[in-house]
Amino acid sequence: MIVELRVYYCAPTRLPALLDRFRDTTLGFFDTYGIEQIGFWTTAVGADNHTLTYLLKWDSMAQREECWNAFQRDPDWIAARTETEREHPIVTRVENAFLTPTDFSALR
Repeated sequence: MIVELRVYYCAPTRLPALLDRFRDTTLGFFDTYGIEQIGFWTTAVGADNHTLTYLLKWDSMAQREECWNAFQRDPDWIAARTETEREHPIVTRVENAFLTPTDFSALR
């Protein structure tokens, strides 16, 4: 198992728009493309409270590349994302990392 950690940094005041987009649109595309989420979090206290952090679960990097690339190429996703950012950009920066569990991790 591989866990992908993704952190989206939003433009000021745009976090609610990102949350709406995930809730109303993105998760449907995730389901379509077999992208399995572990969870989503916003930052209550920390360096930046305009962030959305989430974890995705993958069986392999090959599975990730296949599913993620298909999702990113979907014309309906591209149109939906474009529409939500028609007036103002939502995300200013994305960071991601791929994590592998240790032999003593509760989640493996």
